[in-house]
Amino acid sequence: MNTLELKPYHPGSEPAEQLTRGRRPDWLRVRMPDSPGYREIKGLMRGHSLHTVCEEAMCPNIGECWGRGTATFLLMGDTCTRSCGFCKIKTGRPPTLDEDEPRRVAETVAMMGLKHAVLTSVNRDELPDGGAHIFAEVIRLIHEMTPGCSVEVLIPDFQGNWDALQAVMDARPEILNHNTETVPRLYKRVRPQAKYPRSLELLRQARQMVPTGVTKTGIMVGLGESTDEILAVMDDLRAVDVDILTIGQYLQPSRFHLPIERYYTPYEFDQLREAGMARGFRWVESGPLVRSSYHADGQADQLIFREAVAG
Repeated sequence: MNTLELKPYHPGSEPAEQLTRGRRPDWLRVRMPDSPGYREIKGLMRGHSLHTVCEEAMCPNIGECWGRGTATFLLMGDTCTRSCGFCKIKTGRPPTLDEDEPRRVAETVAMMGLKHAVLTSVNRDELPDGGAHIFAEVIRLIHEMTPGCSVEVLIPDFQGNWDALQAVMDARPEILNHNTETVPRLYKRVRPQAKYPRSLELLRQARQMVPTGVTKTGIMVGLGESTDEILAVMDDLRAVDVDILTIGQYLQPSRFHLPIERYYTPYEFDQLREAGMARGFRWVESGPLVRSSYHADGQADQLIFREAVAG
């Protein structure tokens, strides 16, 4: 099925900015965040001493998401033990683990009145379980304090510790997300401390542990991958029965990070979405500004609540 040919660029056609090394295309431009909802979320996070990946990873959708009252919590601090070439989150020696954080996160979710809470974390490779017990405790507390709120967790690979993964799955998150990020050929450059087969195995294990759960992953494009490589990753993900795939444009957070090889057009993202849906994903969120948790509440509403009612 790896036969998709993305729309080529021709000089003078729409759009010239498909090529890189130039100005950012118009479809990647966003307004500076400033709305009552944005300021309210920012105040809540500061008041409860919490971090969000929205801020730490410089997500371009922060204004839109915070403006409508949603945010992605970043657990276990703002310092990561890994040094991925695409990520703005700082690398270093993390502080002592805050065991009270799960309570504050769950209380903030309740205050926000969320129907779908999204949690992620930095990598904490120095911990025996990679911080899995923190994820598990937050999931349990959210379910306890906000009945009816679904929980989506975007987890690290726990260095292949499947007992740690089991601890997370035992807490029954409605959606288990682990990002693949890129194609296998680029892993050493993009994710030097990660392994493509290990990420696939995590997604396979999660499906085995909770067969009725929803699994999810995401990739970036624009790092030098080929179309055939993207489609091969889709095939690998379907082979381990992943339900949801997100595809977004890589944006260089600073001059010290990996360069953008090229910009994909909105039309090309539409083509990738169609290719993914044809392969059997239950949902493909594909677009220039798509990130892991972009429209996550809509995905949960469709795949968890509506299908449960229909079933």
